[in-house]
Amino acid sequence: MPNENLTVKMHEDEFTIAKPKASLLKRATIFFLPVLVLVGAFFGAKAMSGFKPTPETKEEAQRTAPVLVADVQTRTTTLNIHTQGEVRPRTEINLAMQVGGKISYISPVFVEGGQFRKGDVLVRLEATDYDLRVTQAKANVAQSETVLTRELSEGEIARLDWEDLGEGEPSPLTLRVPQAAEARARLASAQAILDEAKLSQSRTVLRAPFNGRVREQTAALGEFISPAQKLGRAYAIDVAEVKLPLTDTDLSKLGIGIGFQASAANPGPAVEFSADVGGKRHTWQGRITRTNSGYDTATRVLYAYGEVKQPYTKGSDKGVPFASGLFVNASIAGRDIKDALVIPRNALRGNDKVYVATANNTLTIHTVSVISSSRKEAVIASGLQVGNKVITSPVRGVAEGMKIEIADKNTSPGVTAKKEN
Repeated sequence: MPNENLTVKMHEDEFTIAKPKASLLKRATIFFLPVLVLVGAFFGAKAMSGFKPTPETKEEAQRTAPVLVADVQTRTTTLNIHTQGEVRPRTEINLAMQVGGKISYISPVFVEGGQFRKGDVLVRLEATDYDLRVTQAKANVAQSETVLTRELSEGEIARLDWEDLGEGEPSPLTLRVPQAAEARARLASAQAILDEAKLSQSRTVLRAPFNGRVREQTAALGEFISPAQKLGRAYAIDVAEVKLPLTDTDLSKLGIGIGFQASAANPGPAVEFSADVGGKRHTWQGRITRTNSGYDTATRVLYAYGEVKQPYTKGSDKGVPFASGLFVNASIAGRDIKDALVIPRNALRGNDKVYVATANNTLTIHTVSVISSSRKEAVIASGLQVGNKVITSPVRGVAEGMKIEIADKNTSPGVTAKKEN
């Protein structure tokens, strides 16, 4: 029995000692096995790639970009300025009467859109009250004239009597001089009252102050109006004007400044107005006659005024008047520049860059100073020379010194023509 117990204890000790060794081996196997798999896969792929054939390399010639070019031209050019504005009459007023009364007549032309000539009767008031005042004033004048005549006669009689009977110099009172002066004053007062009555009588008729058209009509037949009450609004048709905003650059191109006023020696720059009326393009000719004496504080521009004379008759375009309310484009003729460098507008890249084709078919980028530009052309002050060929077609991936090929104008720059066998 003692021997059996000893054997069992020894076996238990051996088991207790061997168990930690088996657990450590199992953990090491779990950790290193994936690493070994990855390493093996890497080296296997590396070995397999060595069996792939090496691709052949072929050097291609550098491709050139086909472009269209235009020559830099030099000529005398006019710096035109383009702006916009609304047509409005130079003269527009409210129509009112200086006296009150009942409206007895309204002219058929005194309606919105109606046309009238200077001196036409537009509105007439009942004048009975004013006629009576004139009659009464005339009677007062006649009475005052009679009094004055009597005083002058009595004064003459007193002078003759004094010469026959009196001695020395007669006094003014004896000769009725003060009485005659008073009679003259009363006559002048009566005459003034008569003139005032006649003036009020004449003001019962409203006449057109100029040739024009009716903008608004607010009076009605039979209405009783008070003095200075607005009856309508009218404008003259002798001159139409457009208020045009100009920047400092525009002023330098025009050669005019703040407070400009046209004169016989300097009639002002010519301006062409254009607008679509009835689906057709129409143009009218005018001039800049003046500019404001200061800048607009909200927009920081200086306003100029372009005028068209006789906009409904001589100044019209094929019978289409330069009518009030039209929104028009204005092209103002600026100062002339001699020997200016001119290029197509599509040759200008951004604000101040131009691509130039050199003699050895490479592209070079020039920085230019632009004086003016329009939709068709640009005027250059510096940066180019006569004889330069500027590129007008689009270019991709622009770089200084890149190879280009000047294409025929009849061929699209994006397509290379096939060579004939």
